[in-house]
Amino acid sequence: MPERPNVILLCADQWRGDCLSISGHPVVHTPFLDQLALEGARFDRAYAATPTCIPARASLYTGLSQRSHGRVGYQDGVPWNYPVTIASELTCHGYQTQAVGKMHVYPERSQLGFQSVILHDGYLHFARRNSPDYERIDDYIPWLRERWGRDADYFDHGVNCNSYVARPWDKPEHLHSTNWVVTQSIRFLKRRDPRKPFFLFASFHRPHPPYDPPAWAFEQYLDAPMPEPPVGDWVDVLAPYAQPHRPDASTSEVPEPVLRRARAGYYGHMTHVDHQVNRLLEMVQELCPGEDTYVCFVSDHGELMGDHHLFRKSLPYEGSARVPLILKGPPGSGIVPGRAHDQVVELRDVMPTLLECAGLPVPEGVEGRSLLRVARGEGGALREHLHGEHPAFGQSVQWLTDGHEKYVWFSGTGHEQLFDLDRDPQELHDLARDPASEGRVARWRRVLARELAGREEGFSDGERLIIGRPVVACLSHALAAGPS
Repeated sequence: MPERPNVILLCADQWRGDCLSISGHPVVHTPFLDQLALEGARFDRAYAATPTCIPARASLYTGLSQRSHGRVGYQDGVPWNYPVTIASELTCHGYQTQAVGKMHVYPERSQLGFQSVILHDGYLHFARRNSPDYERIDDYIPWLRERWGRDADYFDHGVNCNSYVARPWDKPEHLHSTNWVVTQSIRFLKRRDPRKPFFLFASFHRPHPPYDPPAWAFEQYLDAPMPEPPVGDWVDVLAPYAQPHRPDASTSEVPEPVLRRARAGYYGHMTHVDHQVNRLLEMVQELCPGEDTYVCFVSDHGELMGDHHLFRKSLPYEGSARVPLILKGPPGSGIVPGRAHDQVVELRDVMPTLLECAGLPVPEGVEGRSLLRVARGEGGALREHLHGEHPAFGQSVQWLTDGHEKYVWFSGTGHEQLFDLDRDPQELHDLARDPASEGRVARWRRVLARELAGREEGFSDGERLIIGRPVVACLSHALAAGPS
């Protein structure tokens, strides 16, 4: 039997932080993730500092901030040259390491420290344009074609991967990519070396669009009562960027029937993933009896899903930037079951957390902080605040939060926002123009100026923020060779 515990990292793509029924969501039903949370620790203030797939995953894999790993926005085709990752550390300490599903790295076959990767990144336009031979960039398509026909594709139904259009899956459920991730993960468990501990990264492409869950999951929510999405008193600020009638628009007010179908597809994906997570964890108990195993569930970013007339991600608002994070340990781990924690945590904290769970040292230079102490009920603040950012609408949208307030600054216009998350968790009221908030806004402005001091874009001179500076998705050291 392995002396060290097994580690399973479950990652969903584009899953909002509030979308767990145990967290009080009024619509979505996630009974098996609720059970995982009841048996482990839940972090209700977990964020993606750079809330799109590529930069968020860079933090998840490396334990670094966006300033250090260099990906401050979304840019395809930039090589991933990170010698130290969560997988590389576990591999070099004797773990058998396997990734299944979405990686979203470049080149697509980069292993990033894993001994084996079974890959499905979803419909990535960049990858498909540059690799017409799907087998070079995807393992799901060949598997699907063996079972459904030589011309089969996950795009057969015509629903785009960044669209709010929704419809049920067009093939038998067992052929869905969500099921495929679990099928391949179980196959790994059956064929692994039983003398070694394992690290399994099971990475689901959904609930990211296309919103195409199996029919039973879609229909479960299609006629369910749904609250109106929150619309802040500040939405006119983003009105110039609206793109009506574009199904892939990031800002657009859509008719209620369209939004209802999009939500049914999104929530249906979540319940489908929830059931498949249960399938996997039941097989872990069956195939690995008596072995200690840590399980972590997280997402790379959220989905605005009509909040403030916005869709998709990249923006600092709660629907986009906040993610679920659950950590469950084996008996004797010390993790207090069923407790929700409100410390501000971030994706870069996952790597050091899981390394500590495995009893391994955290490499020098990793900037994330282990959550294991907090999960054990030992308390204490992890950080004073979190700094996040991402390009959007032709500028960089910078933000800070301590879990109680959130400050937002638009680099192109200088527009500022301030939200009281304790009293206004849906960010309905922008307090930045309120004279009573002038001192709070000024304080956050100074904090952001210090955070951005020395950055190559010139957003700050260390004391004040500078409007209108050029915006990039990757800092120069990421474009050159990886982290500095």
